[in-house]
Amino acid sequence: MMAVTGYVFNSVVYVENIWILSKGRRLCFPASTSSDPSALPRKGQPTTQNSTKGGNDTTASFISRYTRCAIPGPRKMRRGFVYFLIAVALGIAYATYSVSTLISLLFEDVSQDLIPKAEVDVDAAEEFARRPALIPKIIHQTYKTADIPEKWKTPQKECRDLHPEYEYKLWTDDVARDFIEKEYPWFLETYDGYDHPIMRADVIRYFALRKFGGIYIDMDVGCQRKLDPLLAYPSWARKTDPTGISNDVMGSTPEHPFFVRVTDVLQSYDRHWVMPYITIMASTGPLFLSIIWKKWTGLSLEESARVRILMGDEQQHKPWSFFKVYKGSSWHTKDAQTIFWMQHHVPHLVLGGCLLAGLVGYTVYWAMHRPRGYSKVDKGTYDA
Repeated sequence: MMAVTGYVFNSVVYVENIWILSKGRRLCFPASTSSDPSALPRKGQPTTQNSTKGGNDTTASFISRYTRCAIPGPRKMRRGFVYFLIAVALGIAYATYSVSTLISLLFEDVSQDLIPKAEVDVDAAEEFARRPALIPKIIHQTYKTADIPEKWKTPQKECRDLHPEYEYKLWTDDVARDFIEKEYPWFLETYDGYDHPIMRADVIRYFALRKFGGIYIDMDVGCQRKLDPLLAYPSWARKTDPTGISNDVMGSTPEHPFFVRVTDVLQSYDRHWVMPYITIMASTGPLFLSIIWKKWTGLSLEESARVRILMGDEQQHKPWSFFKVYKGSSWHTKDAQTIFWMQHHVPHLVLGGCLLAGLVGYTVYWAMHRPRGYSKVDKGTYDA
């Protein structure tokens, strides 16, 4: 902590000195003499030192031999500190604006788009089964090859056995690329340019739902009951914690405007962040999908364009839930573990951030106001 404090202090002093020098001419005092301005010679007057030698040095040459400089008085110091605070405030305001959509996700009200439990409950399923099916009976899944790992064969079999009348589409890497090249050639360069395979697995599910409609299910998600009640909604996704929606299970009609929008903006969100986990989440993953969904809910939408939300109990963990989750997240790396650790220590991180901000602010204030033994000098009286 002391090392950090010293580094912050030295940085502040360095910036302050640059600010002082940028203000124009400054009168310098000799290191071995008084800093009293009255003791210095007037403009054009020979110095005492040179007068005794019969010399004729001007003030400019006299000053050039001195090492200590006058600084602005308290009023200018306060003004500089105010400018600094304004700059910090503007920086914070810009940063807040940049992540305003993410912040708004924390306060999202999904009650209007919520799928009521009464409509999908096991006991009520027969009544609502008479509603027309809007989503085609297709199950989409993705994996790099047709050779599914043993740990995911059970959830895959559960979904297929419960829905023998559904068409099953497994999107391998080769099949997915051929599909993009044929149906959406404008996206092929972006598709091939993704740094992480999981990003291609993310986007193929969006394009598959856009083109064919159906229900997408992650390989580590099994089926606990038939999905027929969910076919009555033009589009749906599940709510996730702490905020937003997930892309592990989704349903849609073909060419649903939401998934058309999702696929249309993918290229503009193709960015490289510091950590792979953030790059994946924000470019193609659930965070990206949640941002688009948040903006989508702010529009005036027809009923058919809405994205209905499946809540947690209907998604898993309950006897009436549609799905059950097995062990997955095979793409997570060490940076993801860091993110998860931060997620579970938010109060400590906030407290630490506040303490660090207070330390920096106090250091800046102290550095700008600490006594130096310098005198305020009238710039119009002397040459620098």
